[in-house]
Amino acid sequence: MTARIHPPISAALEGCTVVIAVDRRAGELSAALERHGATVRQAPALTIVPHIDDEALIDRTRELILDPPEIVVATTGVGFRGWMGAADEAGLADELHAALSEARIVARGPKARGAIQQAGLTADWVAESETSRELGEFLVAEGLGGRRVAVQHHGSGADGLDELFDEHGADVVSLTVYRWGPPPDAVAVSRSVVAASSGEVDAVLFTSAPGAAEWLAAAHRQGVLEPLLRLSRSGRLLMAAVGPITAEPIRAVGIEPLVAERGRLGALVRSVVTHYGGGHAPAVDTTAGRLELRSSGAVLDGRFIPLSRTGVDILSALFAAAGGVVSRAHLQHALPRPGENTHAVDMAIARVREALGAAELIKTVVKRGYRLDVLEPVESSW
Repeated sequence: MTARIHPPISAALEGCTVVIAVDRRAGELSAALERHGATVRQAPALTIVPHIDDEALIDRTRELILDPPEIVVATTGVGFRGWMGAADEAGLADELHAALSEARIVARGPKARGAIQQAGLTADWVAESETSRELGEFLVAEGLGGRRVAVQHHGSGADGLDELFDEHGADVVSLTVYRWGPPPDAVAVSRSVVAASSGEVDAVLFTSAPGAAEWLAAAHRQGVLEPLLRLSRSGRLLMAAVGPITAEPIRAVGIEPLVAERGRLGALVRSVVTHYGGGHAPAVDTTAGRLELRSSGAVLDGRFIPLSRTGVDILSALFAAAGGVVSRAHLQHALPRPGENTHAVDMAIARVREALGAAELIKTVVKRGYRLDVLEPVESSW
């Protein structure tokens, strides 16, 4: 059977290289980005290891069937679905559904609520902030003394809910449905952080806090975290998170990520598409039109123009100066062999001008260097 080819939706991400540090539903996320013109590199920093055959999980499930909980806490959608799947594999699905149907079910966020509904159950309350802290405060305020509480944990497991509920007198049954394992391709992760730090990536997308933390840890191990921070703070590298929990490790290193509004993969894709297609990426207004940079070229007056790696680096230096003069000596660092003479810089500038089709966009400043012909130039020199 011939694979179905999905037509493009837009060209908003044309010229963008996007790293998705995601294991679960990576193919779906890649396809959605590619339909907007992106080139996608998959580099999940962790994998989800299910506990389908974990005897401890089945034992806890049987305990809950025999002695049903009064409260059920679902912390993740994939984890709650995994629990239902494990029960089904063990022939316990109907009995578990009956045991949970009379319980008060609370969810840490919309994905967990969706999994609860998919299982034919109803979420009685959902944490708006998608945090374990809010969920814990809500249940403590309601009173937990003597109440049996089943807590489905996420992969990292250390959310403090078991201890909190136990302190307030609950009978806690803890269930870990999946755990985080090593990346499927550690080399791909290392290459992705190096590429992102050198300007070869436009955006990195994350869907879990542990995955984000591990990808950033890989950047630290490779010695490229500081360049990543500089590119992100300048707006040249977009870090995007599916929700506020996922965003926490990114903020912890000093980066303010783009956070999807609704905590869904579709919302994450729309956020990135809107960023690049809606004029939110860094830009300068030039005499040839609005200019934005991409990792593989430039968008000039709404049209994507592919450039060589050297061309992108040359244009990046001029772009960063925002109309200020950039010396030939400074531009030499953008060449494949930085030791080449300044004539090589002149030739590289000529090739960029030709590719852009706007010769006057890059002005020659005699005896000083080059600058972009922007509408409101700065006076500084580089």
